[in-house]
Amino acid sequence: QEQLVESGGGLVQVGGSLTLSCAASRRIYSINGMGWYRQAPGKQREFVAGIYRGGVTNYADSVKDRFTISRDSSKRTVYLQMNSLKPEDTAVYYCNTIPLLPYWGQGTQVTVSS
Repeated sequence: QEQLVESGGGLVQVGGSLTLSCAASRRIYSINGMGWYRQAPGKQREFVAGIYRGGVTNYADSVKDRFTISRDSSKRTVYLQMNSLKPEDTAVYYCNTIPLLPYWGQGTQVTVSS
């Protein structure tokens, strides 16, 4: 069964760091791009970071220079290293392909205390 399983969320203080992981099935991982998205309470889900064939990456302006997306193909896992966390980073974080699959995983909650 094809799955997206996010993990690594938690509670962290302002300025802290956290690393999220996303395990994907072989079929899902074979798609050209993988990305991280987030949804804060009362807001729409938004793009955070993406990684593509050749290692090309891109980031939302709000996280540029603070977050780093990477992938380990041997583990079919995508990571999001988050540094210098801010309260506005509080959200449920999801991984998915680029372009998007028609479904989402459960996500992982990241809460940044002020």
